[in-house]
Amino acid sequence: MNLPLILHIETSTQVCSVALSSGTECVFSKSSEEQGMNHAKLLSGFIAEAMNVLNNDFHSLNALAVSSGPGSYTGLRIGVSTAKGLCFGLDIPLISIGTLDIMAVSALNSVNEKDALLCPMLDARRMEVYAAVFNTDLEMIQPVAANIVDERTFNEILKQNSVYFFGNGMSKCKPVLQQHARAHFIDEIIPLAENMIPLALKAYQKKQFVDTAYFEPFYLKEFQTTVSKKKMF
Repeated sequence: MNLPLILHIETSTQVCSVALSSGTECVFSKSSEEQGMNHAKLLSGFIAEAMNVLNNDFHSLNALAVSSGPGSYTGLRIGVSTAKGLCFGLDIPLISIGTLDIMAVSALNSVNEKDALLCPMLDARRMEVYAAVFNTDLEMIQPVAANIVDERTFNEILKQNSVYFFGNGMSKCKPVLQQHARAHFIDEIIPLAENMIPLALKAYQKKQFVDTAYFEPFYLKEFQTTVSKKKMF
């Protein structure tokens, strides 16, 4: 049986990344070195580089995986619309992977405690973070939510387990969480396409695909526009 070839797209934060996998093996990975919302400019080029590995044979792809959020409204729209277009054009299934799940995969490399819990945090508006809690088997213990974190937010789980916090929302929370003896912090964890591979492969094997026509990113909050205070006339 041939190993599935899956193209992975991650655009939920200021870092844009693409990966290509054959089974569990990552055969291509690239991410933007400079952080900034340049996804519209970078994404198609990254995909083209990935497909060069397959001699531009797009029809050899078995599926496409995309990060589904939460995260940047603009970034998610770019990634998902690109993924849907490719899936429609190639007639291949679409796999949706949660942004916080992707971050948890990356953090596992820094955790040696079997009973520890993982808490990825993405920066949200004002003093909020998007957070969830996973065990080391990547099973979600607490669902994704928008939280204003204080010293009581994770009290119950910190009484029983070591909890590792990470992500670009961690800095907001560290001052109030570091008083807990079981709270630990991992720096420089961002969602990357290459960390989608084990999750996407598992979903592919179970045929856990989303409806390409109706799939929308998980924004968690509605997009808000601001009105300029400058006088136009």
